[in-house]
Amino acid sequence: MKKLINFGETVDGYSIPVLNEREIRAAAGLLFLMMFITIMIVIFKGNFTPLKYATILFLTDILIRVLVNPKYAPTLILGRWIVRNQTPEYVGAKQKKVAWWIGVLLALTMFILLVVVNSYSVITGLICLICLIFLFFESAFGICLGCKAYALIYKDQAQYCPGEVCDIKSRHEIQKSSWPQFFIVLAWFAFLVLLVYLANDALSQPPFDLFGLEPAAN
Repeated sequence: MKKLINFGETVDGYSIPVLNEREIRAAAGLLFLMMFITIMIVIFKGNFTPLKYATILFLTDILIRVLVNPKYAPTLILGRWIVRNQTPEYVGAKQKKVAWWIGVLLALTMFILLVVVNSYSVITGLICLICLIFLFFESAFGICLGCKAYALIYKDQAQYCPGEVCDIKSRHEIQKSSWPQFFIVLAWFAFLVLLVYLANDALSQPPFDLFGLEPAAN
């Protein structure tokens, strides 16, 4: 019987404990959605209550990951179920633990300032932004920004990183981008600026109810 308190799984062919990156990305996506929605409620409605609940849920989830066992963290359980039909992508557990301890520090600070003290400030706003960036990069790109701290704390090289970015190797031809391709990206953003300048008045018009289902205003 495996220990209740543990960090990482032992998998044949891997010399260190590992975690499933696919379920981690799914969990990051769930947390990003929760935090993004509650932050938008603060911005547009001035209601901090949902964000307080989200902060408590975020903190408890990440504390379970680092103090008990990632396999019992609620969002990772949900993430595991969502990607249950996908082949696992194993990553080193050590660097994830460092990243999640950073998450604990951010979430705990947010909990104290927002929930306990019942305050908001530039600090809470900055923490929210950092959390969103970390979660978005993890869920959308599979890039663990918090894992970068592992190299600063430990002298040894991280093993089994997502996409094998820890391994020194040359990029495949399909992974390379040329200068004309970067120019296309710049032109795309320039097109957006031009569109805002030329068509903002037209695009700012509210759309009408095509089928007339909305009740007429008195």
